Amino acid sequence: MVGHLLWYHPVVLKLKELVNKGELGRIQYIYSNRLNLGKLRREENVLWSFAPHDVSVILGLTGEMPETIQAHGGKYLHQKITDTTVTLLNFPSGIKAHIFVSWLHPFKEQKLVVVGDKQMALFDDTAPWEDKLLLYPHSIDWQKNIPIAHKAKATTITVKQDEPLRAECAHFLECMATRHIPRTDGEEGLRVLKVLNACQESLEQEKSVSFSAQKASAETRSYYSHPTAVIDQNVYIGEKTKIWHFSHLMPDCRIGTECNIGQNVVIGSYVIIGNGCKIQNNVSVYEGVTLEEDVFCGPSMVFTNVYNPTAEIRKMDQLRPILVKKGATIGANATIICGISLGRYSFIGAGTLVNRDVPDHALVAGNPGKQIGWACQCGEWLDDGLKCTRCGKKYKKGKNGLKER
Repeated sequence: MVGHLLWYHPVVLKLKELVNKGELGRIQYIYSNRLNLGKLRREENVLWSFAPHDVSVILGLTGEMPETIQAHGGKYLHQKITDTTVTLLNFPSGIKAHIFVSWLHPFKEQKLVVVGDKQMALFDDTAPWEDKLLLYPHSIDWQKNIPIAHKAKATTITVKQDEPLRAECAHFLECMATRHIPRTDGEEGLRVLKVLNACQESLEQEKSVSFSAQKASAETRSYYSHPTAVIDQNVYIGEKTKIWHFSHLMPDCRIGTECNIGQNVVIGSYVIIGNGCKIQNNVSVYEGVTLEEDVFCGPSMVFTNVYNPTAEIRKMDQLRPILVKKGATIGANATIICGISLGRYSFIGAGTLVNRDVPDHALVAGNPGKQIGWACQCGEWLDDGLKCTRCGKKYKKGKNGLKER
C-alpha cells in the first residue's frame, strides 16, 4: 500500500462517484493547481515534491494511462532544481489534463477542476469543508455556428467530513486483517511513478515523451500470442506463457510465467495472474481479481467485481476484490461472487455459485455453494481420515482449513 492520501479524502471519493455515475457527462479536461510559497526542497524538485498526489487522482479519474506527456519548468533558486512546472497529459480517450505546481507562488492554492460536457466540478482543498466540492451546470449552445456560453449558479455537494489520514490508516488495518488489495496498492504506485519518470524525462530533454506501447516482435518476445490476440500497452507477460485466439489483455495487467490463456479470454486492467495458471475458454478476469500461482479456471466460469451491478449506473468505485489462492481449481460455469477469497488448493465444482470465503482444501459444490468434503493438492477427494487415496498425502485441520501433516 502506498500513501496517496487523496484517495482517502471523502471529497475525492465523492468526485470519483460523480464521474462514474456520469453526472458530469463525458470528461473532456482536467487540471490541477498545487501552489504555495515555501516548502522548498534541495533533494528533489517541485514536480516530485508536489505532483505525485495530483497524478494519482487524475489517473484514477480517467481510468487510463496517458499516451503522451510534455513537461515544462523553470529553475530560479538553484541551477539544478526546478521550482515551477506545468505538465500536459494526453490520454487515449481524448481527455487532456495539465498539472501546475510551484513553491514560488504568492498564495496557497490547491484546486482540481474536472470539465465534463454536462457539468464542471471544482475541488478546492483550501476552502471550508462545506464548500470544498462545487458543481457548475454551465452549458454551451451553438447559435448560427457561434458558441454561446450559459453560466449557471454553482451547486454545493454535501460530503460527510472525515480525516483523510485517519481513513487511510483504518483502510490499511482493514486490508491487513482481510488480505484485501488496498485502494492504493503497489500497482497504483507504479503507474504514478511511470508518469513522474516520463515527466522528468520530458523536463530534461525539453520534448514530448510517448507512452505508446512498444510491442516486442515474435522473434524477441519470450511468450507466444496468437495473431488474433489483442495485447494493450503496459502489459507484462512472463516467459513460456501462451495466449490463444481472440483473447484480450487490457492495459497494466500482469501475467506470470508458463500460463495458458485460452480462446476468447479477457484479462482486465491491473489484474495479476500468477505463474502456472490455466484459464480456459470464455473466461473474463475482471479488475480486482488476483490469481496466485497454479490456479485453474474452467471454461465459461464467471468472476464478478461489483456486488449489485447495473447498466445505467457505473459502480466501479464499489469494486470488491477476489483473491484466488495458490493451487485452487474452479470448475466450468462456476460463479465467484466478489469480495471473497478461495483457499489454497480448494476445489469448486462445475456450476457452483460461491458467495463466501472458502477454506484451504475445501471441496465446494451446489447453488449456493456448500462444502461437501475436502480435496487433496492433486485434486482428488480425501477420505474420512483426511488421506488422499491417489497420492497418499495426509492432512490435518488448521485455522484456515486443512494443512499437510
